[in-house]
Amino acid sequence: MKIKNLYYFILTAFILGAVSCSDKAGDENKPVRDPNEKPDASYVFYEANPRVFATSNQLNAISARLDDIKDLGVDVIWLMPICEQGQKKAIGSPYCIKDFKKVHPQYGTLEDLKSLVSKAHGLGMKVIMDWIANHTSWDNPWLENAGWHTTDGSGNVISPPGFNWTDVADLNFNSKEMRAAMKDAMGYWVTEAGIDGFRCDYAEGVPQDFWTDALAHLRTLDQDIILLAEGDKSWLYEVGFDVMYAWSFPSALEKVFKGNSGAASIFDAFTNDMKNVPEGKSRMRYIINHDTASENSPISLYGGERGAMAAFVMATMLEGCPLIYSSQEIGYSKSLSFFSNNVMNWDSNKAYTDEYIKVMAAFNSTRDVRVKDPVFANTGNIAKMTYKNSVGDVLVVMVNTKNEAATVRVPLDIVGKKVTDLMTGSTVTPEASIDMEPYQYLIYRK
Repeated sequence: MKIKNLYYFILTAFILGAVSCSDKAGDENKPVRDPNEKPDASYVFYEANPRVFATSNQLNAISARLDDIKDLGVDVIWLMPICEQGQKKAIGSPYCIKDFKKVHPQYGTLEDLKSLVSKAHGLGMKVIMDWIANHTSWDNPWLENAGWHTTDGSGNVISPPGFNWTDVADLNFNSKEMRAAMKDAMGYWVTEAGIDGFRCDYAEGVPQDFWTDALAHLRTLDQDIILLAEGDKSWLYEVGFDVMYAWSFPSALEKVFKGNSGAASIFDAFTNDMKNVPEGKSRMRYIINHDTASENSPISLYGGERGAMAAFVMATMLEGCPLIYSSQEIGYSKSLSFFSNNVMNWDSNKAYTDEYIKVMAAFNSTRDVRVKDPVFANTGNIAKMTYKNSVGDVLVVMVNTKNEAATVRVPLDIVGKKVTDLMTGSTVTPEASIDMEPYQYLIYRK
């Protein structure tokens, strides 16, 4: 509604400077975090916007594509809101909820959801729902309950303060009865549909003590439940969320690919995101999501298809939870409003989709190498990441963030040694320096 700015995985990293002719000596091998820290929990998320899959029976349309989603290396499918939407004062947003315990008819039925969850589980994937705890539609029956919504001095129910969200009514968390109903509604989907968790919309807008209570309750229903918070306040971890957004990362990445800063600023944003992440928690990292896609596409943000792919590799290979938003795997080049249907042609750019599959295969096949935290270099335009485990396996990722060729020094760990190019499967022996094409990336394993 708002337009806003698999398992457990781990990573080792050096990120040695993408050293072109302008790289500064002495900045290589710069440590970021203690390499002896235990790994963080993480998942590969796929944000499924039902409205890009079909114009009706959309849960079944998503189900029909689960094999393709699995091919992308996904282990958690995040369903954007599927609850019944309101009509009064509505503007078409799926984040305007009329009934917290009913599937919106356009999407399908409870049985369709159960079928989707069952099929996903059969493929080794989990399913989480988008949850909107901050507000309701203006025709939600909860408005009939006195005190369940926030009111002004005259007793009139109001929209969430500080936002232009006139299509929704703000909930009053001083009401114990409303809290109990909200907690019950969340538990309903776990027990009735078998979902595996929630992505909680505007989590920072809901009181901490509600989340502490509600999330603890959900863990009594499913101790492995996945809880993703839209937000970046440290208290969200404290109340029980597993993953938060890497909030500053996409804007930093965009600035680099638009030429407004060097690749080092990506590493600075990464370090800032990760420095306060508790053990066993993580951040979700992305190049686009439903909010940002409403105004731009990865193609427009990162300099075309090749730039968007390079940005995706950059975001994915850094520590955290990679996110793929439904449409980016085909290189959709237009803005994409989630307020209306816009069905994708999933076969429109097969070579691009196949490249996504290969990148994610490289990501998933190198978990054993990424067992320590990154070490960064202050680079020019090319980002180099060197990951190394305790038995000497090495993973090198080099990403050219600019639409211009560059000569790069290769990390000494692989110079003159046989390595596998994980995108082609071929064996190569890198020399001390190589030429990289505009937006080219390389993923080597020794």
